Amino acid sequence: MQHYFERNWLRILLSLLILGLFLAHVTQHKEFELITRLENIAYDARLLATMPRTHDDRIVIIDIDEKSLAAQGRWPWPRDVMADLVNRMFDEYEVELLAFDIVFAEKEESTGIQVLAELEQAGLGRHPELAQRAAQLQTELDHDRIFADSIKDRKVVLGFFFTGADESGVAPAAGELPRPTFVKGQFTGRNIDFNEGAGYGANLAILQDNAYAAGHFLSEPDTDGIHRRVPMIYEYDGNYYESLSLAVARTALGVDRLVPGFPADSVPGGRYSHMEWLELGPIHIPVDKKVRTLVPYRGPQGSFPYYSATDVLHGRVDKSLLMGKIVLVGTTAKGLLDLRATPVAPDFPGVEVHANLISGILSKKGDPNRSVILENPAYMQGAELLLLLLCGLVMSFLLPALSPIMAAVTTLVLLTTLVGTNMAFWFGDRLVVPLAASLLAVLTLFLFNMSYGFLVEARGKRQLASQFGQYVPPELVEEMSENPDVISMESQNRELTVLFSDVRGFTTISEGLNPRELSQLMNEYLTPMTRVIHHYRGTIDKYMGDAIMAFWGAPLPDDDHARHALEASLAMLEELKAIGDRFEARGWPRIHIGIGLNTGNMSVGNMGSEFRRAYTVMGDAVNLGSRLEGLTKNYGIELVVSETTAMAVPEYVYREIDRVRVKGKEEPVTIYEPMCKRKEITRAERSELKLYREALKLYRAQNWDSAEIQFLNLHRANPTRELYRLYAERVAIYRQDPPGAGWDGVFTYQTK
Repeated sequence: MQHYFERNWLRILLSLLILGLFLAHVTQHKEFELITRLENIAYDARLLATMPRTHDDRIVIIDIDEKSLAAQGRWPWPRDVMADLVNRMFDEYEVELLAFDIVFAEKEESTGIQVLAELEQAGLGRHPELAQRAAQLQTELDHDRIFADSIKDRKVVLGFFFTGADESGVAPAAGELPRPTFVKGQFTGRNIDFNEGAGYGANLAILQDNAYAAGHFLSEPDTDGIHRRVPMIYEYDGNYYESLSLAVARTALGVDRLVPGFPADSVPGGRYSHMEWLELGPIHIPVDKKVRTLVPYRGPQGSFPYYSATDVLHGRVDKSLLMGKIVLVGTTAKGLLDLRATPVAPDFPGVEVHANLISGILSKKGDPNRSVILENPAYMQGAELLLLLLCGLVMSFLLPALSPIMAAVTTLVLLTTLVGTNMAFWFGDRLVVPLAASLLAVLTLFLFNMSYGFLVEARGKRQLASQFGQYVPPELVEEMSENPDVISMESQNRELTVLFSDVRGFTTISEGLNPRELSQLMNEYLTPMTRVIHHYRGTIDKYMGDAIMAFWGAPLPDDDHARHALEASLAMLEELKAIGDRFEARGWPRIHIGIGLNTGNMSVGNMGSEFRRAYTVMGDAVNLGSRLEGLTKNYGIELVVSETTAMAVPEYVYREIDRVRVKGKEEPVTIYEPMCKRKEITRAERSELKLYREALKLYRAQNWDSAEIQFLNLHRANPTRELYRLYAERVAIYRQDPPGAGWDGVFTYQTK
């Protein structure tokens, strides 16, 4: 674990810094517009994918559309026309409730009233009959009064709006505000971030006084201009006013009082004192920390019945379509500027925004006291923070340990889990759990780790290639880059197998060639030999003229280093035949080599001086390998392996060559010649090997006569095998000069 952190500390630290940026966004210390925009897109995608796309006939929209404007004239219409509309709604169509997504802030200027006033000033009052008729006409021409009378004692809800201050700091105040929903001081000590107006545009006092209720019709666009939320309560001058949707729903339910909802552990002045819902009778309406509610859009425009206002005024709408309905009066005419960008459409009627919210408040899902409106309470910020922290820490500490494929799989699983869990909360608990920051953090950390890994891996490959490219094949460099922990340039002791090879009679060969030909010959000999060694995972230590030194088991550990070395040696001898054929075809001499293999503990690492260092092996086992190569020509064979190598590769059949004591070593070693794999040996080879072993036994027992006969018979049967002739000669010598009674059968070499 400690080594893991030591190797990946920078990668983990940079990952944590990336995570810190996302945490800063979630905690609102530093907002990133990209994350906010992606969160909005993620919300819109979930909303569009889960909208019921059904119609709600409980709510009807009377549309002041282009058709109505063409028939009734440009807006605003005379108030007596509006009064006629109200009267028809209640008297003729028997609607349940009528709400205006319109404000009537200015008095209607009637030319007739002005004329009557001028006549009165001119002396009309001196004629009683004329004065009485003038008073009657004044009443008939007061359209504001007529409109006010039409809404009196009826469930009519008016709309109004709040404004900010202009550039000079002046905020307009027109009309009369309704009675506040909550009064000054009611939320003292509460950490509630209400939307606040500096001015307002309300209805005429005569209208407001006669209306059943009133609510503001503002919705609040997000930073991308999309209307997803409606402020349910607006603050002005310390008082608090409900929205049009809330006023309509409250009126429809017959609820007089709206109750703010706080968690049980929320107290004024406490660390967490946000409002989480509004109680509308038995219904809980969820709100966020700014007391806003997400609009539960049912579907695209037209999720509620639309009827043209002019058709209602002329009685062309069937009574059954309006009777007992909640009716909203609004406009879809582009010239009246009440079209808004929403998640479902870029030009969506504002009146249908209110219709969707009213429908959501009045609709139930499961719990009869719970609306279908999605919840995004203030504590979601804490939930998002914990989720982001958990995902970020997992990605930061886990990804450096994984391969690219496993990292991709892990990231995909985590992303799928995040989305699946999020949708489970969306459907099951109607909770909007923030998603974009966590998803983007996971993706960013994945891409960063992959990029970092790629860059570091590329740099590591370049370093490995510069360090080991001259020693090992590119495939091993690739493998080493994937397992850097097992690579060390420091000197260490390992069991390895070393190979020495040398060209026989190279001096004679070099004397028969010019320098250019000699260089070509060596290149065409060393290149295929090196290719064979690399193929069997060998490391080239050095070229020494015509000699090759190589080893197996480093820098990458190799449990089969002895087998790979032996198979490489046999392949080199096979390749040498093809090389010899090519050389003869060019008029060059066929070359022969001797190979010595030894397995044992060796020191391996980057060794040398301050001026030059090389990755090499050293030790007694290395020296023995060199001695074994030198012995090949003495026995007339091409490949000699030590006893340790033969024992490490038991699947081969070996011919014991001798027990020798090489120069510089006191302890004797048994040397062997590999013949073939056990399953490949022929009956003749097995018979010859049996006779040879019997001859060796006679030789070491100093039974010279019998041993000589056996070796001579073997040589006659195999005249090309120099080994049998050598032993026959050695027997003849020992017969004349016996080694003595204590002889252990070891032949001692006095030269290298």
